[in-house]
Amino acid sequence: MILLLTGMWAGLVRLGWPWPALHRALPMAHGPLMIGGFLGALISLERVVAIVGLKLARRPAIFYLAPLAAGAGGVLTALGREAAGGALLITLASALLVAMMWLLYRLHPTLHALVMVAAAAAWLIGNLIWLMGQPVAVVVLWWVAFLVLTIAGERLELSQLLHLPPGTRNTFLAAVALFGVGVGLAMAAYGPGVRVMGAGMVALALWLLRYDIARRRIKAGGQARFIAIALLAGYFWLAVSGLLALGWGGMTAGTWYDSWLHAVLLGFVFSMIFAHAPVVFPAVLSRPMPFSPRFYGHLALLHASLLLRLVGDVAAQPSLRQWGGLLNAIAILLFMANTLLAVRRGR
Repeated sequence: MILLLTGMWAGLVRLGWPWPALHRALPMAHGPLMIGGFLGALISLERVVAIVGLKLARRPAIFYLAPLAAGAGGVLTALGREAAGGALLITLASALLVAMMWLLYRLHPTLHALVMVAAAAAWLIGNLIWLMGQPVAVVVLWWVAFLVLTIAGERLELSQLLHLPPGTRNTFLAAVALFGVGVGLAMAAYGPGVRVMGAGMVALALWLLRYDIARRRIKAGGQARFIAIALLAGYFWLAVSGLLALGWGGMTAGTWYDSWLHAVLLGFVFSMIFAHAPVVFPAVLSRPMPFSPRFYGHLALLHASLLLRLVGDVAAQPSLRQWGGLLNAIAILLFMANTLLAVRRGR
């Protein structure tokens, strides 16, 4: 949580808010803190809990080194020690996550498990080329692939509850392959690669909108409806990000680059976090987390503020972009507050 707050602060300073920072390089650490330090630790911890709980390894506790390394690497990065060990520790965390996902795949060899192995491998590749000094615009594509493929694999797993028409898994695999080819192609030809990647994101979004179980749960009440709405909203932003990447994929900085990148990282990824939190957090924390209608507050604010931010990007209005970014952060803070209140209520 501390790394999440530090990463958000770094992002807001980078957007132009005249606030103090620990050091000059902190704004540039926004991406590594949010993806490697926070999300990498969170996803790794979720996998460790599953492995330990199901007793899938002889010494499963060793895998706790993954979230520990990601968190420690995030702390060093926040303190300006990225080159002195932060990136190396985050890379170690990604290597351990690959080992965990490969163990899960060996025990249950399915397509969704293989996709999540590929997701962890994308995080590892991104971290390795980060260590090698590749441009951040190239590195972040692999980090985006880590998050998008992780979520896509999880949703494919849940789709097994439905009796999907024959061939739907093949179309899913084709969308994932198109997305992966784009990420790899960007290493040699950045613009065409990002555009192919964008086409893959649009294909994945359309598949999820059509076949994900969320469509069946939208008419349910309570927590099930909230999760379904959050998921469908996230798929919408994944499609928007893909379309923006198709149109302006050659940009490595500036407002158009900011728009497609944050449409997927905020609109898609954080929608998934908001949706899965009522299920994942109780498992990780071993405490109940009753649903509350208050959850709609942080969900609505996230999407409204992201729309404001993207309007500021497209219209070249820095003030709208700044306020959109600030409201993005407030939405995440509201999510944290609502989550803590729900956990306390469950206690």
